[in-house]
Amino acid sequence: MLLSVFVGSGTQIFVMTFITLIFACLGFLSPANRGALMTCVLVLYVLLGTPAGYISARIYKTFGGEKWKSNVLLTSFLVPSMVFAVFFVMNLVLWIYGSSAAIPFTTLVALLALWFCVSTPLTFFGAYFGYKNRPIEVPVRTNQIPRQIPEQSFYTRPLPGIVMGGILPFGCIFIQLFFILNSIWSHQFYYMFGFLFVVALILVITCSEATILLCYFHLCAEDYHWWWRSFLTSGFTAFYFGIYCVHYFVSKLQIVGGASTLLYFGYTFIMVLLFFLFCGTVGFFSCLWFVMKIYSVVKVD
Repeated sequence: MLLSVFVGSGTQIFVMTFITLIFACLGFLSPANRGALMTCVLVLYVLLGTPAGYISARIYKTFGGEKWKSNVLLTSFLVPSMVFAVFFVMNLVLWIYGSSAAIPFTTLVALLALWFCVSTPLTFFGAYFGYKNRPIEVPVRTNQIPRQIPEQSFYTRPLPGIVMGGILPFGCIFIQLFFILNSIWSHQFYYMFGFLFVVALILVITCSEATILLCYFHLCAEDYHWWWRSFLTSGFTAFYFGIYCVHYFVSKLQIVGGASTLLYFGYTFIMVLLFFLFCGTVGFFSCLWFVMKIYSVVKVD
């Protein structure tokens, strides 16, 4: 159930990211007006509850899950509640310090209203159609008795594979990360949205290829537990992203005071969480497509 919830939320973030980047590339969003960018991201996230509910419900049904109400509720509330809780704590600290950067209480109420009155019903709407559809059909009949997995070599074990899988995608984006973090924390403007769009496409391709390659190695070694592993392999890129953010904090920023440090690591946690879901979803769907493809051409006598 948790995997289907993560994949549903990741789909929501994936579609939101690319629509925002397309709008920015076409010139609808000015880099100088950061408020417009954040408004666009929030509105798109709220409106894209339908694909999140649909994907989550469809995958949960494919797994043979029966607690569909719990699945839909978790899809609606798990990730947004984590993000909102961190955001609320940071805002509380700003209120205590009397900072002008603190968001007014009415704005928080408006965000909650968007979440409960728009995003959640749309997620339920998408989940309804997800459950009405048939489960994803597998190309071959699976054996009811699970096969014994033989002794695995070092690189086909779960943890080394997951750790290795995140290095290559992170290598594609870490130069852009420096400019993005500069624009967020050093008050510089980021104008290279076209280049960022290309980097995002390269990230998607690299996540897919790295995950498919490791998935193929595991299947060759007769290890069929690929569902969670495909999500975590590309999702582990977020771990390196988090380490880079800590390195950036130590080496580039001169932040003093507990409140400023809390703000930095609070926003970093939100970015790492969303990035984990984004990359994990890409890896999961690319592996799902790959496994379906290779088993559909297997001749079963």
